[in-house]
Amino acid sequence: MKRKLDENDVPSTEVAEAVSQNESTFETLNLDPRIRQALVKEKFSKPTLVQAQAIPLALEGKDILARAKTGSGKTAAYVLPILQSILRRKANEPSLKATSALILVPTRELADQVQRVATSFSSFCGKDIRAVNLTQKVSDAVQRAMLADFPDIVISTPARVLANINSSALSLNELTQLVIDEADLVLSYGYEDDINALSKAVPRGIQTFLMSATLTAEVDTLKSLFCRNPVILKLTEAGDEGGGISQFAVRCAEDEKFLLTYVIFKLELVKGKCIIFVGDIDRSYRLKLFLEQFGIKSCVLNSELPANSRIHVVQEFNKGVYDIIIAADDQEVLGTKKSKKPSASKDGASNDVDDAEAEFEESSDDEAAQEPSTKTPSNKKQKLTGKQKDYGISRGIDFQNVACVLNFDLPTTSKSYTHRIGRTGRAGKTGMALSFIIPKEEFGKHKPTSYPTAKHDEAVLAKIIKRQSKLGHEVKPYHFEMKKVDSFRYRMTDALRAVTRLAVQEARAREIRQELIKSEKLRRHFEENPEELRQLRHDGEIRAVRVQPHLKHVPDYLMPSKGKKGLVATGSEGYVGIGKTSENRIRKARERNRNKGRRGGAGGRKADPLKTFNAKGRKK
Repeated sequence: MKRKLDENDVPSTEVAEAVSQNESTFETLNLDPRIRQALVKEKFSKPTLVQAQAIPLALEGKDILARAKTGSGKTAAYVLPILQSILRRKANEPSLKATSALILVPTRELADQVQRVATSFSSFCGKDIRAVNLTQKVSDAVQRAMLADFPDIVISTPARVLANINSSALSLNELTQLVIDEADLVLSYGYEDDINALSKAVPRGIQTFLMSATLTAEVDTLKSLFCRNPVILKLTEAGDEGGGISQFAVRCAEDEKFLLTYVIFKLELVKGKCIIFVGDIDRSYRLKLFLEQFGIKSCVLNSELPANSRIHVVQEFNKGVYDIIIAADDQEVLGTKKSKKPSASKDGASNDVDDAEAEFEESSDDEAAQEPSTKTPSNKKQKLTGKQKDYGISRGIDFQNVACVLNFDLPTTSKSYTHRIGRTGRAGKTGMALSFIIPKEEFGKHKPTSYPTAKHDEAVLAKIIKRQSKLGHEVKPYHFEMKKVDSFRYRMTDALRAVTRLAVQEARAREIRQELIKSEKLRRHFEENPEELRQLRHDGEIRAVRVQPHLKHVPDYLMPSKGKKGLVATGSEGYVGIGKTSENRIRKARERNRNKGRRGGAGGRKADPLKTFNAKGRKK
């Protein structure tokens, strides 16, 4: 990309639009050999667009404000220049001990992810580079000891950094680089006062990186506080913003959300790993308990769980240990409606500095001004607890190889929808997004499964379709053949009847107690005894409802005559098969031969048990 020059042949700070990636490699970026060796080990062969554009500018000492989609490699785009700068500085001043770089992130999960990236890229640097994550739940004395040795890189949320600065445990006098990752979220997550205080504590004239998936008013605020004439990179890649994602919308009744979810996962209509987004914490446990009735295992991810458990769930999911995550998108809901404040744990878990309450106000963007009809009218600021403030699942976290995102509860804005579906179709791969839509006339008809924001589903869907069409993408209707699915309805009703409100509350409390034990008391034990790590599984049954073993198996007589394909109206507009559509004729022939001579005729079909008995209970 050719940068614009002004009349004095000086690079301009105007927005740099990039649509194609330069033919650069990590070799051409003049990085330290130790860093290049780590890149080879991590199988980084070629820089992504944001890395190719940002790293050369960063190595020149420029301030950078970069907008690039989630999963585009923004973390490496600032970590690599920071490591290079530290190594160069230590080569010139070997005896210098000081914190050189501060990386601010909105959530603990993202802090852990950034630390792992920094550690892996500096694996061949020996003791020359040390990174510390301040969001780890350790005592103040331990944290003070971690900072006493002057780590080169400090990774933290704004509140935790400010607490350590105020206690004199952390000094920023020798700071040379500041990063604010997911910059558009930091202020929205309730860190406004902390950021304002940090702007006075950070030395003037240091290099600043603002990394974001969107350019909003919050980013402009941070830019004015920390940057000095930054180079703005507004990067657009081929297939950006959901280009590799097939998007579908399913119109259904409120209870049919549960019915279709049961059918999709029990009959394996979706292949691979899936993230299911629900509106709140109670909703996540209700769906988990419902799926447990059918023997479908899943993990719950929400702001109430300990940070170590949340991080462990994501890591194991990425390794392929779990296939289904039910994620409560707390932040998105808190911005539009008053949420229930989580009850205090009986286990006596103490909240840390980040657990102080902070005011939360939905970020003001263009969409917020254009979509007043889809939001609950409220001018009051919402309260956001510390546990909710440091949690976020639809942004920043690096989920790997996600095949499908299921919007069980539709988000309240098209912007949130874009971030959610960004969990799949990453790194050039394809993915699928499936969203359940409640028609206006169906809202409120099934009280036990009703959810308040579903009232505006159709209006939000119209905004989503409009936004995606501007990006060149289409949200297609997906039609299930509900007459064929009706044979599963009585099982869905039976399972839902068992998942009462009391059962959900008991499951929620029990899960928190279990995860607190796994997170704190047993963590070191399992580190020393890795063969017992299976005890740390997060997808075990909560067993807060009565067990109905017969629901775990699908009898043949419930299946349509055409099998799984019979569940979908093939003539519907925009139909694209979710599962595999091709059949193995050799396997089919073997199955026919195996069934020859069995009861049911030469065709090999099994007899329908409902048709082999008369009204008196005798065989026909």
